[in-house]
Amino acid sequence: MHPPASSTGRSDDGLVPGLAAVPAHTWYARPPLAVARDLLGAFVTTRSDEGDVTVRLTEVEAYGGEDDPGSHAYRGRTGRNAAMFGEPGRLYVYRHLGLHHCVNVVTEVAGRASAVLLRAGEVVEGADLAWARRERAGVVDSVRQLARGPARLAVALGLDLEANGADLTELDGRVLVRRRDPRTIQPPVAAGPRVGVSGAGGDGGLHPWRLWLTGERTVSAYRPAYRSPTSADAPGATTSA
Repeated sequence: MHPPASSTGRSDDGLVPGLAAVPAHTWYARPPLAVARDLLGAFVTTRSDEGDVTVRLTEVEAYGGEDDPGSHAYRGRTGRNAAMFGEPGRLYVYRHLGLHHCVNVVTEVAGRASAVLLRAGEVVEGADLAWARRERAGVVDSVRQLARGPARLAVALGLDLEANGADLTELDGRVLVRRRDPRTIQPPVAAGPRVGVSGAGGDGGLHPWRLWLTGERTVSAYRPAYRSPTSADAPGATTSA
């Protein structure tokens, strides 16, 4: 099964519609929840010898640092999460449970860890390449599923640990983020608990930090964290970024 030719999302002049400016590092040097909201409807483009793929973001999650029990940085800096403490506007990529990769955008000032997990999006450019990558990694049954969920999004964009620390502000870089054109109209933003996060970090009343565009088919389904008897009371026992 292959995606329909019209799924590339390109306009007649060959440009992806709705693209706006590439934000500077200072744009990312804000609280993660503010950056997360502004990333909805933005476009992530990856470039490779295989070609380009662009995803319009429809779902994200915000994560703080040592004050956020759902964050990888909750217990301080490690070799794995070092990118979270680095320059804003770079990628923090990690391998989840040894199974798949998750892609995050680093926010706030250097030295203060925080990030936004890119959870899902709509492929608007390079759908054939995204489809081929997904087929190589497993099963894909519809265009809707190409980048629906953080693991699928990473595969569709061709991102893995080699992209950890990549600069999103370089116009000729491997990974580029463009804000959505402010003149475009997009659905309202909804908020809720983060997916797969246990303890206080997964409490939607305390951290309603999963944001998504309402009515978008590519938004992933909510799943609470699995809480085993040995980890039920451990804050941040299950974390996503």
